[in-house]
Amino acid sequence: MTATHGTTPHRTTHRTTHPTPDLFALSDIKGPVLRPGEDGYADEVTGFNLAALHTPDVVVGATGADDIVAALRWASATRTPVAVQATGHGANYPIDSGLLITTTRMTDVEIDPTTRTATASAGTKWRHVIDAAAPHGLAALTGTSTDAGVVGYTLGGGLPVLGRAYGYAADLVRSFQVVTPDGALHEATKDTEPELFWALRGGKGNVGIVTQLTFDLLPFSRLLGGGIYAPGEHTEALLRAWADWTHTVPNEMCSAFSLLRLPPIPQIPEPLRGGFWARVAIAWTGDPAEGERLIAPIREAAPVSVDTVEEMDYAEVDRIYMEPQDPLPARESCALLHDLTPDAVRTFLDQAGPAAQDYPLLLVEIRHMGGALSRPAAVEDAICARDAEYFLETVAVLAAPPAAEAIEQATAALQTAMAPYGTGRTMVNIHGTPGNEEDRARAWTPEVYAHLQQAKSTYDPENLLRYGHTVTPA
Repeated sequence: MTATHGTTPHRTTHRTTHPTPDLFALSDIKGPVLRPGEDGYADEVTGFNLAALHTPDVVVGATGADDIVAALRWASATRTPVAVQATGHGANYPIDSGLLITTTRMTDVEIDPTTRTATASAGTKWRHVIDAAAPHGLAALTGTSTDAGVVGYTLGGGLPVLGRAYGYAADLVRSFQVVTPDGALHEATKDTEPELFWALRGGKGNVGIVTQLTFDLLPFSRLLGGGIYAPGEHTEALLRAWADWTHTVPNEMCSAFSLLRLPPIPQIPEPLRGGFWARVAIAWTGDPAEGERLIAPIREAAPVSVDTVEEMDYAEVDRIYMEPQDPLPARESCALLHDLTPDAVRTFLDQAGPAAQDYPLLLVEIRHMGGALSRPAAVEDAICARDAEYFLETVAVLAAPPAAEAIEQATAALQTAMAPYGTGRTMVNIHGTPGNEEDRARAWTPEVYAHLQQAKSTYDPENLLRYGHTVTPA
Protein backbone atom coordinates (compact mmCIF):
# COMPACT_ATOMS: atom_id res chain seq x y z
CA MET A 1 0.00 0.00 0.00
CA THR A 2 1.29 3.45 -0.93
CA ALA A 3 0.61 6.49 1.25
CA THR A 4 1.00 10.15 0.36
CA HIS A 5 0.13 13.45 2.04
CA GLY A 6 -0.86 14.60 5.43
CA THR A 7 -2.54 13.30 8.49
CA THR A 8 -4.27 9.95 8.85
CA PRO A 9 -7.45 10.21 11.00
CA HIS A 10 -7.62 8.05 14.12
CA ARG A 11 -10.22 5.29 13.95
CA THR A 12 -12.70 4.81 16.78
CA THR A 13 -16.20 3.48 16.48
CA HIS A 14 -17.69 3.69 19.99
CA ARG A 15 -20.79 5.72 20.73
CA THR A 16 -20.94 8.17 23.60
CA THR A 17 -23.69 10.03 25.41
CA HIS A 18 -24.13 13.77 24.99
CA PRO A 19 -21.35 15.60 26.85
CA THR A 20 -21.49 18.92 28.64
CA PRO A 21 -19.85 21.94 26.98
CA ASP A 22 -17.14 22.10 29.66
CA LEU A 23 -16.17 18.43 29.28
CA PHE A 24 -15.45 18.69 25.57
CA ALA A 25 -14.25 22.27 25.26
CA LEU A 26 -12.94 23.51 21.97
CA SER A 27 -9.58 24.00 23.66
CA ASP A 28 -9.12 20.21 23.48
CA ILE A 29 -8.85 20.42 19.68
CA LYS A 30 -5.35 20.02 18.21
CA GLY A 31 -5.95 22.34 15.25
CA PRO A 32 -6.47 26.11 15.41
CA VAL A 33 -9.64 27.46 17.02
CA LEU A 34 -10.24 31.01 15.85
CA ARG A 35 -12.81 33.73 16.36
CA PRO A 36 -13.50 36.90 14.34
CA GLY A 37 -10.67 39.39 14.52
CA GLU A 38 -8.00 36.86 15.50
CA ASP A 39 -4.92 36.28 13.37
CA GLY A 40 -5.53 33.67 10.73
CA TYR A 41 -9.33 33.80 10.96
CA ALA A 42 -9.88 35.40 7.53
CA ASP A 43 -7.59 32.95 5.75
CA GLU A 44 -9.15 29.98 7.54
CA VAL A 45 -12.73 30.79 6.50
CA THR A 46 -11.98 31.77 2.89
CA GLY A 47 -12.67 29.18 0.20
CA PHE A 48 -12.32 29.03 -3.58
CA ASN A 49 -15.67 30.66 -4.32
CA LEU A 50 -15.26 34.19 -3.02
CA ALA A 51 -18.96 34.93 -3.52
CA ALA A 52 -19.64 33.31 -0.14
CA LEU A 53 -17.75 35.28 2.51
CA HIS A 54 -18.04 33.28 5.73
CA THR A 55 -18.20 34.96 9.15
CA PRO A 56 -18.82 32.15 11.66
CA ASP A 57 -18.66 32.76 15.39
CA VAL A 58 -15.82 30.26 15.57
CA VAL A 59 -13.80 28.27 13.04
CA VAL A 60 -11.98 25.02 13.81
CA GLY A 61 -9.12 23.91 11.57
CA ALA A 62 -9.43 20.14 12.01
CA THR A 63 -6.26 18.05 11.87
CA GLY A 64 -8.02 14.66 12.01
CA ALA A 65 -11.18 12.80 12.90
CA ASP A 66 -10.62 13.37 16.63
CA ASP A 67 -10.87 17.14 16.15
CA ILE A 68 -14.13 16.76 14.23
CA VAL A 69 -15.55 14.46 16.90
CA ALA A 70 -14.66 16.96 19.63
CA ALA A 71 -16.04 19.91 17.68
CA LEU A 72 -19.35 18.18 16.96
CA ARG A 73 -19.73 17.02 20.57
CA TRP A 74 -19.31 20.62 21.65
CA ALA A 75 -21.74 21.84 18.99
CA SER A 76 -24.29 19.21 19.99
CA ALA A 77 -24.04 20.07 23.68
CA THR A 78 -24.34 23.81 23.01
CA ARG A 79 -26.82 23.43 20.09
CA THR A 80 -24.50 25.41 17.84
CA PRO A 81 -25.18 25.10 14.08
CA VAL A 82 -22.29 23.64 12.08
CA ALA A 83 -20.89 23.83 8.56
CA VAL A 84 -17.85 22.19 6.99
CA GLN A 85 -15.53 23.37 4.24
CA ALA A 86 -12.65 21.70 2.43
CA THR A 87 -11.71 23.61 -0.74
CA GLY A 88 -14.70 25.93 -0.90
CA HIS A 89 -15.45 25.27 -4.58
CA GLY A 90 -19.06 24.66 -3.64
CA ALA A 91 -19.33 27.59 -1.24
CA ASN A 92 -22.56 29.14 -2.51
CA TYR A 93 -24.01 30.02 0.88
CA PRO A 94 -22.33 32.49 3.27
CA ILE A 95 -22.11 31.30 6.88
CA ASP A 96 -22.79 34.22 9.23
CA SER A 97 -22.83 32.49 12.64
CA GLY A 98 -22.24 29.16 14.32
CA LEU A 99 -19.25 26.85 13.89
CA LEU A 100 -17.29 26.29 10.68
CA ILE A 101 -15.03 23.23 10.53
CA THR A 102 -12.33 23.40 7.86
CA THR A 103 -10.57 20.23 6.71
CA THR A 104 -7.74 21.60 4.57
CA ARG A 105 -5.15 19.98 6.84
CA MET A 106 -6.60 16.49 6.32
CA THR A 107 -5.11 15.51 2.96
CA ASP A 108 -3.98 11.94 3.49
CA VAL A 109 -4.32 9.58 0.49
CA GLU A 110 -3.68 5.84 0.48
CA ILE A 111 -3.63 3.82 -2.74
CA ASP A 112 -4.04 0.05 -2.69
CA PRO A 113 -3.02 -1.16 -6.16
CA THR A 114 -4.12 -4.71 -5.38
CA THR A 115 -7.74 -3.84 -4.67
CA ARG A 116 -7.59 -0.78 -6.97
CA THR A 117 -8.92 1.50 -4.25
CA ALA A 118 -8.08 4.89 -2.79
CA THR A 119 -8.75 6.09 0.75
CA ALA A 120 -8.90 9.88 0.97
CA SER A 121 -9.24 12.13 4.01
CA ALA A 122 -11.74 14.95 4.38
CA GLY A 123 -9.70 17.77 2.85
CA THR A 124 -8.15 15.83 -0.03
CA LYS A 125 -8.28 17.34 -3.51
CA TRP A 126 -8.68 15.21 -6.62
CA ARG A 127 -5.21 16.34 -7.68
CA HIS A 128 -3.79 14.51 -4.64
CA VAL A 129 -5.59 11.30 -5.65
CA ILE A 130 -4.58 11.50 -9.31
CA ASP A 131 -0.93 12.03 -8.49
CA ALA A 132 -0.93 9.14 -6.02
CA ALA A 133 -2.79 6.74 -8.34
CA ALA A 134 -0.96 7.50 -11.60
CA PRO A 135 2.24 5.52 -10.81
CA HIS A 136 0.03 2.41 -10.51
CA GLY A 137 -1.72 2.97 -13.86
CA LEU A 138 -4.95 3.87 -12.08
CA ALA A 139 -7.35 6.80 -12.40
CA ALA A 140 -10.22 8.34 -10.42
CA LEU A 141 -13.57 9.67 -11.62
CA THR A 142 -12.76 13.36 -11.27
CA GLY A 143 -14.83 16.33 -12.34
CA THR A 144 -13.84 19.21 -14.59
CA SER A 145 -11.34 20.60 -12.04
CA THR A 146 -8.90 18.46 -10.04
CA ASP A 147 -8.60 21.34 -7.55
CA ALA A 148 -12.03 20.42 -6.15
CA GLY A 149 -12.38 18.38 -2.97
CA VAL A 150 -13.00 14.64 -3.11
CA VAL A 151 -15.55 14.50 -0.27
CA GLY A 152 -17.91 17.35 -1.16
CA TYR A 153 -17.90 16.37 -4.84
CA THR A 154 -18.72 12.74 -4.05
CA LEU A 155 -21.41 13.53 -1.46
CA GLY A 156 -23.27 15.41 -4.20
CA GLY A 157 -23.03 12.39 -6.48
CA GLY A 158 -20.00 13.58 -8.42
CA LEU A 159 -20.48 14.22 -12.18
CA PRO A 160 -17.21 13.07 -13.78
CA VAL A 161 -15.58 14.14 -17.02
CA LEU A 162 -15.87 10.45 -18.00
CA GLY A 163 -19.34 9.98 -16.56
CA ARG A 164 -21.01 8.51 -19.66
CA ALA A 165 -18.36 5.80 -19.69
CA TYR A 166 -18.17 4.98 -15.97
CA GLY A 167 -21.07 6.56 -14.07
CA TYR A 168 -21.08 8.81 -11.00
CA ALA A 169 -18.20 9.08 -8.57
CA ALA A 170 -20.54 8.04 -5.75
CA ASP A 171 -21.17 4.76 -7.60
CA LEU A 172 -17.59 3.72 -6.80
CA VAL A 173 -17.62 4.40 -3.04
CA ARG A 174 -17.02 1.39 -0.79
CA SER A 175 -17.15 3.03 2.64
CA PHE A 176 -17.33 6.29 4.58
CA GLN A 177 -15.92 7.25 7.93
CA VAL A 178 -18.38 9.87 9.15
CA VAL A 179 -19.09 11.80 12.34
CA THR A 180 -22.76 12.43 12.99
CA PRO A 181 -23.85 15.63 14.77
CA ASP A 182 -23.99 13.88 18.15
CA GLY A 183 -20.22 13.35 17.92
CA ALA A 184 -20.39 9.61 17.18
CA LEU A 185 -17.91 8.18 14.65
CA HIS A 186 -19.35 5.64 12.19
CA GLU A 187 -18.01 3.33 9.51
CA ALA A 188 -20.77 3.32 6.91
CA THR A 189 -20.93 0.67 4.19
CA LYS A 190 -23.82 -0.97 2.35
CA ASP A 191 -23.75 -3.74 4.97
CA THR A 192 -22.83 -2.02 8.25
CA GLU A 193 -24.95 1.15 8.13
CA PRO A 194 -27.01 1.05 4.93
CA GLU A 195 -29.14 4.13 5.72
CA LEU A 196 -26.09 6.34 6.29
CA PHE A 197 -24.41 4.85 3.23
CA TRP A 198 -27.50 5.65 1.15
CA ALA A 199 -27.80 9.26 2.34
CA LEU A 200 -24.10 10.04 1.84
CA ARG A 201 -24.19 9.12 -1.85
CA GLY A 202 -26.06 12.00 -3.44
CA GLY A 203 -27.63 13.47 -0.29
CA LYS A 204 -24.79 15.95 0.26
CA GLY A 205 -23.78 16.79 3.86
CA ASN A 206 -27.11 16.36 5.57
CA VAL A 207 -26.37 13.54 8.01
CA GLY A 208 -22.78 14.05 9.14
CA ILE A 209 -19.25 15.19 8.39
CA VAL A 210 -17.19 12.69 6.41
CA THR A 211 -13.64 12.30 7.71
CA GLN A 212 -12.53 9.86 4.99
CA LEU A 213 -13.90 7.62 2.25
CA THR A 214 -12.68 4.61 0.29
CA PHE A 215 -13.57 4.21 -3.38
CA ASP A 216 -12.66 2.20 -6.47
CA LEU A 217 -10.10 3.36 -9.00
CA LEU A 218 -10.12 2.52 -12.71
CA PRO A 219 -7.35 0.74 -14.63
CA PHE A 220 -6.33 3.30 -17.23
CA SER A 221 -3.79 6.11 -17.38
CA ARG A 222 -4.31 7.85 -20.73
CA LEU A 223 -7.16 9.32 -22.71
CA LEU A 224 -7.97 11.35 -25.81
CA GLY A 225 -9.18 14.73 -24.70
CA GLY A 226 -9.28 18.47 -25.22
CA GLY A 227 -11.44 21.17 -26.77
CA ILE A 228 -12.49 22.09 -30.31
CA TYR A 229 -13.04 25.86 -30.47
CA ALA A 230 -14.85 27.81 -33.16
CA PRO A 231 -15.46 31.59 -33.21
CA GLY A 232 -18.71 32.47 -31.47
CA GLU A 233 -20.43 33.55 -34.69
CA HIS A 234 -20.46 29.87 -35.70
CA THR A 235 -22.31 28.81 -32.54
CA GLU A 236 -25.46 27.62 -34.28
CA ALA A 237 -23.69 25.38 -36.79
CA LEU A 238 -21.51 23.78 -34.14
CA LEU A 239 -24.32 23.34 -31.60
CA ARG A 240 -26.74 21.77 -34.07
CA ALA A 241 -24.06 19.40 -35.34
CA TRP A 242 -23.08 18.44 -31.78
CA ALA A 243 -26.71 17.90 -30.72
CA ASP A 244 -27.31 15.53 -33.65
CA TRP A 245 -23.92 13.84 -33.11
CA THR A 246 -24.68 13.02 -29.47
CA HIS A 247 -27.48 10.72 -30.62
CA THR A 248 -25.00 8.60 -32.59
CA VAL A 249 -21.93 8.17 -30.39
CA PRO A 250 -21.19 5.23 -28.05
CA ASN A 251 -21.43 5.57 -24.27
CA GLU A 252 -17.65 5.84 -24.02
CA MET A 253 -17.67 9.20 -25.83
CA CYS A 254 -18.03 11.98 -23.25
CA SER A 255 -18.54 15.55 -24.39
CA ALA A 256 -20.03 18.96 -23.67
CA PHE A 257 -20.94 22.02 -25.72
CA SER A 258 -19.96 25.36 -24.21
CA LEU A 259 -20.29 29.04 -24.97
CA LEU A 260 -17.37 30.96 -23.46
CA ARG A 261 -17.23 34.73 -23.20
CA LEU A 262 -13.73 35.10 -21.83
CA PRO A 263 -12.32 38.26 -20.24
CA PRO A 264 -9.03 39.78 -21.48
CA ILE A 265 -6.97 38.71 -18.46
CA PRO A 266 -3.48 37.12 -18.35
CA GLN A 267 -4.74 33.90 -16.74
CA ILE A 268 -6.44 32.97 -20.04
CA PRO A 269 -4.03 31.85 -22.77
CA GLU A 270 -3.86 33.37 -26.21
CA PRO A 271 -5.61 33.22 -28.62
CA LEU A 272 -8.65 32.48 -26.43
CA ARG A 273 -8.12 35.52 -24.22
CA GLY A 274 -10.87 38.12 -24.53
CA GLY A 275 -12.85 36.16 -27.12
CA PHE A 276 -16.31 34.68 -27.61
CA TRP A 277 -16.02 30.99 -28.37
CA ALA A 278 -18.16 27.96 -29.07
CA ARG A 279 -16.42 24.82 -27.81
CA VAL A 280 -16.96 21.10 -27.81
CA ALA A 281 -15.01 19.39 -25.01
CA ILE A 282 -14.04 15.77 -25.65
CA ALA A 283 -12.98 12.90 -23.35
CA TRP A 284 -12.52 9.34 -24.67
CA THR A 285 -10.60 6.44 -23.12
CA GLY A 286 -10.93 3.99 -26.02
CA ASP A 287 -8.66 3.46 -28.99
CA PRO A 288 -7.32 6.91 -29.96
CA ALA A 289 -7.73 6.28 -33.70
CA GLU A 290 -11.37 5.33 -33.18
CA GLY A 291 -11.86 8.46 -31.08
CA GLU A 292 -10.39 10.65 -33.80
CA ARG A 293 -12.73 9.05 -36.34
CA LEU A 294 -15.74 9.64 -34.12
CA ILE A 295 -15.04 13.34 -33.56
CA ALA A 296 -14.38 14.12 -37.24
CA PRO A 297 -17.96 15.43 -37.79
CA ILE A 298 -17.46 17.98 -35.01
CA ARG A 299 -14.27 19.29 -36.60
CA GLU A 300 -16.10 19.59 -39.93
CA ALA A 301 -19.18 21.38 -38.55
CA ALA A 302 -17.66 24.87 -38.28
CA PRO A 303 -14.34 26.68 -38.84
CA VAL A 304 -11.98 25.54 -36.07
CA SER A 305 -9.65 28.18 -34.64
CA VAL A 306 -8.17 26.17 -31.76
CA ASP A 307 -8.03 22.38 -31.43
CA THR A 308 -6.44 20.95 -28.29
CA VAL A 309 -7.74 17.38 -28.62
CA GLU A 310 -4.86 14.92 -28.33
CA GLU A 311 -3.69 11.88 -26.40
CA MET A 312 -2.67 12.81 -22.86
CA ASP A 313 -1.90 11.31 -19.49
CA TYR A 314 -4.96 11.29 -17.27
CA ALA A 315 -2.97 13.50 -14.89
CA GLU A 316 -3.46 16.27 -17.48
CA VAL A 317 -7.27 16.00 -17.44
CA ASP A 318 -7.61 19.68 -16.40
CA ARG A 319 -6.59 20.62 -19.93
CA ILE A 320 -9.96 19.45 -21.29
CA TYR A 321 -12.21 22.03 -19.63
CA MET A 322 -9.55 24.57 -18.59
CA GLU A 323 -11.37 25.60 -15.42
CA PRO A 324 -10.08 28.63 -13.47
CA GLN A 325 -7.30 27.76 -11.02
CA ASP A 326 -7.48 30.92 -8.90
CA PRO A 327 -10.24 31.79 -6.40
CA LEU A 328 -13.01 34.02 -7.73
CA PRO A 329 -16.57 35.09 -6.85
CA ALA A 330 -18.79 32.82 -8.93
CA ARG A 331 -22.54 32.47 -9.46
CA GLU A 332 -23.61 29.12 -10.90
CA SER A 333 -26.84 27.38 -11.75
CA CYS A 334 -27.93 24.18 -13.46
CA ALA A 335 -30.86 22.22 -14.82
CA LEU A 336 -31.32 18.63 -15.97
CA LEU A 337 -32.80 18.22 -19.46
CA HIS A 338 -34.79 15.32 -20.90
CA ASP A 339 -33.59 15.95 -24.44
CA LEU A 340 -32.03 18.52 -26.75
CA THR A 341 -34.64 18.84 -29.46
CA PRO A 342 -34.40 21.33 -32.36
CA ASP A 343 -36.82 23.56 -30.44
CA ALA A 344 -34.60 23.35 -27.34
CA VAL A 345 -31.55 24.29 -29.43
CA ARG A 346 -33.43 27.27 -30.90
CA THR A 347 -34.49 28.42 -27.45
CA PHE A 348 -30.93 28.10 -26.15
CA LEU A 349 -29.57 30.11 -29.09
CA ASP A 350 -32.20 32.83 -28.64
CA GLN A 351 -31.20 33.24 -25.01
CA ALA A 352 -27.41 32.84 -25.02
CA GLY A 353 -26.26 32.77 -28.65
CA PRO A 354 -24.33 35.37 -30.66
CA ALA A 355 -27.30 37.72 -30.88
CA ALA A 356 -27.30 38.19 -27.10
CA GLN A 357 -25.18 41.31 -26.90
CA ASP A 358 -23.24 42.06 -23.71
CA TYR A 359 -24.29 38.68 -22.32
CA PRO A 360 -23.03 38.60 -18.70
CA LEU A 361 -22.46 34.85 -18.21
CA LEU A 362 -18.88 33.60 -18.50
CA LEU A 363 -19.89 30.05 -19.40
CA VAL A 364 -23.08 28.42 -20.61
CA GLU A 365 -22.63 24.68 -21.07
CA ILE A 366 -24.67 21.65 -22.08
CA ARG A 367 -23.17 18.34 -20.96
CA HIS A 368 -24.11 15.08 -22.68
CA MET A 369 -25.45 12.71 -20.02
CA GLY A 370 -26.92 9.22 -20.54
CA GLY A 371 -24.73 6.16 -20.93
CA ALA A 372 -23.46 4.90 -17.58
CA LEU A 373 -24.94 8.01 -15.92
CA SER A 374 -28.41 6.58 -16.62
CA ARG A 375 -27.55 3.12 -15.28
CA PRO A 376 -29.30 2.19 -12.02
CA ALA A 377 -26.97 2.19 -9.02
CA ALA A 378 -25.78 -1.25 -7.90
CA VAL A 379 -26.60 -0.12 -4.34
CA GLU A 380 -29.49 2.32 -4.01
CA ASP A 381 -28.44 5.94 -3.48
CA ALA A 382 -29.88 9.48 -3.41
CA ILE A 383 -28.74 10.56 -6.89
CA CYS A 384 -31.73 11.78 -8.93
CA ALA A 385 -30.18 12.62 -12.31
CA ARG A 386 -30.22 9.22 -14.00
CA ASP A 387 -33.20 10.11 -16.20
CA ALA A 388 -31.50 13.16 -17.76
CA GLU A 389 -29.96 13.08 -21.24
CA TYR A 390 -28.33 16.51 -20.93
CA PHE A 391 -27.21 18.87 -18.20
CA LEU A 392 -27.33 22.68 -18.50
CA GLU A 393 -24.89 24.74 -16.44
CA THR A 394 -24.15 28.44 -16.20
CA VAL A 395 -21.26 30.22 -14.50
CA ALA A 396 -20.73 33.95 -14.06
CA VAL A 397 -18.12 35.97 -12.22
CA LEU A 398 -19.93 38.26 -9.81
CA ALA A 399 -19.25 41.96 -9.87
CA ALA A 400 -20.75 45.06 -8.32
CA PRO A 401 -24.24 46.24 -9.36
CA PRO A 402 -25.58 46.67 -11.98
CA ALA A 403 -23.49 43.78 -13.39
CA ALA A 404 -24.69 41.47 -10.62
CA GLU A 405 -28.31 42.29 -11.46
CA ALA A 406 -27.68 41.53 -15.15
CA ILE A 407 -26.19 38.15 -14.18
CA GLU A 408 -29.24 37.23 -12.11
CA GLN A 409 -31.62 38.30 -14.86
CA ALA A 410 -29.75 36.35 -17.56
CA THR A 411 -29.50 33.24 -15.36
CA ALA A 412 -33.20 33.31 -14.51
CA ALA A 413 -34.24 33.99 -18.11
CA LEU A 414 -32.24 31.05 -19.47
CA GLN A 415 -33.51 28.67 -16.78
CA THR A 416 -37.12 29.73 -17.40
CA ALA A 417 -36.80 29.42 -21.18
CA MET A 418 -35.26 25.93 -20.98
CA ALA A 419 -37.68 24.65 -18.33
CA PRO A 420 -40.07 23.02 -20.86
CA TYR A 421 -37.23 20.70 -21.87
CA GLY A 422 -36.14 19.89 -18.33
CA THR A 423 -36.86 17.24 -15.72
CA GLY A 424 -37.66 19.95 -13.16
CA ARG A 425 -34.61 19.02 -11.11
CA THR A 426 -31.06 20.18 -10.52
CA MET A 427 -27.85 18.57 -9.26
CA VAL A 428 -27.04 19.51 -5.70
CA ASN A 429 -23.33 20.27 -6.30
CA ILE A 430 -24.03 22.83 -9.04
CA HIS A 431 -27.46 24.01 -7.95
CA GLY A 432 -26.10 27.42 -6.99
CA THR A 433 -27.20 29.44 -3.97
CA PRO A 434 -29.90 27.38 -2.24
CA GLY A 435 -33.18 29.18 -1.73
CA ASN A 436 -36.17 28.12 0.34
CA GLU A 437 -37.10 24.52 1.05
CA GLU A 438 -39.02 24.15 -2.22
CA ASP A 439 -36.00 25.36 -4.17
CA ARG A 440 -33.54 23.08 -2.33
CA ALA A 441 -35.82 20.10 -2.84
CA ARG A 442 -35.43 20.41 -6.63
CA ALA A 443 -32.15 18.48 -6.38
CA TRP A 444 -34.10 15.28 -5.63
CA THR A 445 -37.34 13.56 -6.53
CA PRO A 446 -40.16 14.02 -3.98
CA GLU A 447 -39.68 10.42 -2.83
CA VAL A 448 -35.93 10.76 -2.32
CA TYR A 449 -36.36 14.14 -0.63
CA ALA A 450 -38.83 12.60 1.84
CA HIS A 451 -36.37 9.77 2.46
CA LEU A 452 -33.59 12.28 3.13
CA GLN A 453 -35.84 14.10 5.59
CA GLN A 454 -36.33 10.85 7.49
CA ALA A 455 -32.58 10.23 7.52
CA LYS A 456 -32.06 13.80 8.72
CA SER A 457 -34.51 13.17 11.56
CA THR A 458 -32.55 10.09 12.58
CA TYR A 459 -29.01 11.50 12.47
CA ASP A 460 -29.51 15.27 12.87
CA PRO A 461 -32.87 15.84 14.60
CA GLU A 462 -31.71 19.22 15.96
CA ASN A 463 -30.81 20.31 12.41
CA LEU A 464 -27.32 21.40 13.43
CA LEU A 465 -26.08 20.85 9.86
CA ARG A 466 -28.41 23.54 8.56
CA TYR A 467 -26.12 25.65 6.34
CA GLY A 468 -25.96 25.37 2.57
CA HIS A 469 -27.97 22.92 0.50
CA THR A 470 -29.64 21.04 3.33
CA VAL A 471 -32.98 19.39 3.97
CA THR A 472 -35.15 19.88 7.02
CA PRO A 473 -35.89 16.99 9.40
CA ALA A 474 -39.22 15.27 8.82
